[in-house]
Parts: sequence; structure tokens; C-alpha cells
Amino acid sequence: MKIPAQAPLHLLHQAAAGTLATHAREPHGFPYPTLLPFATDARHRPVILVSRLAEHTRNLQGDPRAGFLVAQTSGEDVLSAPRMTLIGLFEPSDDGAESALARRYLRYHPDAARYLALGDFDFWTLHVERLRYIGGFGAMGWLDGADLDTLDPLPADEEEALIQFATHHPARREGFALLGVDRHGIDLRIDGQRTRHVFETPQLDTASLHGALADCLARYST
Repeated sequence: MKIPAQAPLHLLHQAAAGTLATHAREPHGFPYPTLLPFATDARHRPVILVSRLAEHTRNLQGDPRAGFLVAQTSGEDVLSAPRMTLIGLFEPSDDGAESALARRYLRYHPDAARYLALGDFDFWTLHVERLRYIGGFGAMGWLDGADLDTLDPLPADEEEALIQFATHHPARREGFALLGVDRHGIDLRIDGQRTRHVFETPQLDTASLHGALADCLARYST
């Protein structure tokens, strides 16, 4: 069945946490689900920050195959909420506390700074092979991970320059924080509430991204 254009991508940016299912070491082979905060990288892949001592981390070390459930629940009618299950391989990252990946993650989850300071937490990234998206009646289906976004990702230095642009823009108001920018939208925190500003069309160059960001700032300035 047809999946709405970019719907899985936007859902990944709207959710703050997901359910990670790994293969348990003991009892061996059983699914082991756990709830974790996550952020996306520049390619919209889920990134988690986990302790080396955690059960799910040890499971991934033994078998990197995993499922990751992301849902946008509202009230009790969970079956009407957009949701998807991603399957693929989780791989540990060499990115440390001073990396661009860490800076991006901490914009979404600033409290994670205390875990990074402990020194035994690492980033793991899900390399998505396939995903199953359900957006409602008649809006569901499978998608290859490579088809989630076929555009070139926005380089970290360009994203951070856009964040600086927004931070010092005269239209920016108190309570407005820019979390992340990609070619399809902007992730925001406004008065403590996280939201996503979706572009009508993908922004393919720096100039158009600056224009889209300025429009977003003007929209949320009041």
C-alpha cells in the first residue's frame, strides 16, 4: 500500500523516544524490548546513547540485529497513531563527547550531558535495512532503508551555521530553540514543547535553507 511522502522521515523527527528490541543473551534468543530516548543523525537514522553495562548494549555486542519501534501516540487510541518499526543493524560509533554527533544529540536531549560525562556511555546508530510504516487506514507498507531519504545529507558545519543564524536572528523570541535542520524540515523546541516545522518542498541549497529558516522564525515569533 502507498506510504505518504516523507511521513516516516518526519515521524522519526517528531518522536523523542523509541522501543529497542534486541536478542537476549539470557534467556538466549528471546526478544528483549526496552524504552530509550533517541535522536536522528544527518541521514535520519536513530542514534541512541547507552551504557556499556546495560543489558541491551551487551545484547547488541553479541548480535547487532535489532528492531526499533517509533510511535506518535495521542490519548488511548494508539492504533490510530502513526507508528513504524525499523529493522537493521546497530553499530557503535567512535564519535565522542566533543563530536558533531554529540552536539546534535545534546540539542535534543540536553540532560544526556551527565551520562556522557561518566565516560562509559557510547553512541550507537541504527543502519536501517527496512521499515514498516503505519499511518492509518490505507496508509501503510514497507520501505527500504535506502529510500527513506535519497538526498545528500546536510553537512554538520552547515547545520551548525544555520543554528547560529537562528540563535542571533532578531526575530527569534524567548523560549525558541532550534534543535536540528535537514532538507525536509526543522526540529524546534518552543516553550519547552518539541515540534517539527515541515517544508513544503525539500530545500536543496544553503540559500534556500536560510530563507526557509527565516520564514520559520517569523512564523513562531509571536
